[in-house]
Amino acid sequence: MAATKREIERKYEPKRPDEPGGSRGQDGPEAGGLPDLTGVGPVAAVVDRGIAVLDAVYYDTPDERLSTAGLTLRRRTGGTDAGWHLKLPVAPGVRDEIQAPLSDAVPPDLAGLVRSRVRDSELRPLVRLRSERAVRHLVDDGGTLLAEVSVDAVHAERLTGDGGTARWTEIEVELADGGEEPLLDKVDKQFRKAGLRPSAAPSKLARALAETAPPDRPRTTAEPAPVTAGDHVLAHLRAQRDALVALDPAVRRDVEDSVHRMRVTTRRLRGALRSYGKVLDRTATDPLGAELKWLGGELGLDRDQEVLTERLTAALDALPAELVTGPVRTRLRSWSEERRGGSRRRLLDVLDGERHLRLLDALDALLADPPLRPPASGEPAEVLTRAVRRDFAKLTTRLEQALALPPGTDRDVALHQARKQAKRVRYAAEAAAPALGDAATGVARAAKTLQSLLGDHQDSVMTREALRELAARAQRAGESSFTYGVLYGREERRAAELEAELPRVWADLRPYGTALRPGYA
Repeated sequence: MAATKREIERKYEPKRPDEPGGSRGQDGPEAGGLPDLTGVGPVAAVVDRGIAVLDAVYYDTPDERLSTAGLTLRRRTGGTDAGWHLKLPVAPGVRDEIQAPLSDAVPPDLAGLVRSRVRDSELRPLVRLRSERAVRHLVDDGGTLLAEVSVDAVHAERLTGDGGTARWTEIEVELADGGEEPLLDKVDKQFRKAGLRPSAAPSKLARALAETAPPDRPRTTAEPAPVTAGDHVLAHLRAQRDALVALDPAVRRDVEDSVHRMRVTTRRLRGALRSYGKVLDRTATDPLGAELKWLGGELGLDRDQEVLTERLTAALDALPAELVTGPVRTRLRSWSEERRGGSRRRLLDVLDGERHLRLLDALDALLADPPLRPPASGEPAEVLTRAVRRDFAKLTTRLEQALALPPGTDRDVALHQARKQAKRVRYAAEAAAPALGDAATGVARAAKTLQSLLGDHQDSVMTREALRELAARAQRAGESSFTYGVLYGREERRAAELEAELPRVWADLRPYGTALRPGYA
């Protein structure tokens, strides 16, 4: 994978020529009206690093999917970091920049990171930005770089359509690696005192696109606020679709917890399609639900093994040394590596595969032309409440049937089914919360509490299955299986404690099933 750096910066605009103190007749990189930053926070000196000439061509699809989502992909020459740069938004003023060496075509690593958005479309040159950059380094009393301030005189040229152009001056302050963000706040105060304004555009590309757009180009408008039940369901589905697409590059980069979040997103989408079957025709959405189940399963292969290994390792760490006999840690490690072997490569193949891309297309098509049923036009307080209550009623039935069974395999399976239904209640209530308010949020919270407890129980079931397998392997290899038996007994006791706790927890949570009433909001 190409090199990655976290970019934390703020952008400013100088005074206009017609403002008091504004510059006239200057369009070079020195025209910024920068105040002296010496002594601002830990800044001991401002070092002039000269002027760099930068030439960047930005790539996007013909319908500008990357820039619409706040991503930028460019090929840049000049400066100290010539090459390909892909910038992914993290938070306001914070982006991850993935770099690759110069080449004629978009590097495969970077193309993969935008595949969920580009799909079958073509990446082509969209805008060219040529800049003269005056660079200043802010350093501390030991000469360590704290931040870089640059004044850019930018010339933008649209490479499609009528080829519009624009010019402006922009000031950037970017933290050095390991820099502390409070420094940016101190610099911001100095800049504002000097009459500099935060830039209205989040990036140079965004400004270039806005200022070089043809006059008759239709403007993108925000989605209207949801009114009907169908509006609310579609708004929820749209948010989850966007999250699914946005998480794709994080999963490819193996960002912590990204696989889990993407898997949860598939569950939320699938859950909404099932819970709100009165709003969206399930004969049209069930095939999509099946594909979401497939994707969630693929995402879960690695995650489930990771959770199981962490649980076994923690349990082993908690044992007194005298209860650990034989090469237990070595066997656990080799077993885990064997089961996870190839799963990372498999997941990347799934994300690159035709089936995944067609699933994303199907989500787009559903949202563009939703198969709405008559209740979709109804009042949210009526339609959404009934859906959540239906799901809660199913949870009540499944959990109480499970609790009526004697301890054993049948009860374990029934409790696992109740856990899955608790998730569905939670996701349905979360989807309804913008329309129904605190009562729906309370149902979601209650379902999450129950889901967590049942999840701990299921983890214990899976851990005991793994311990049986490990013990059998140890015995075949002539090793002691004593430690596995000790761990099994502890897990069995933990499961019994959870089952004993369930009736009390359920008694506390069950009233939430009647907290929502039709016509509530």
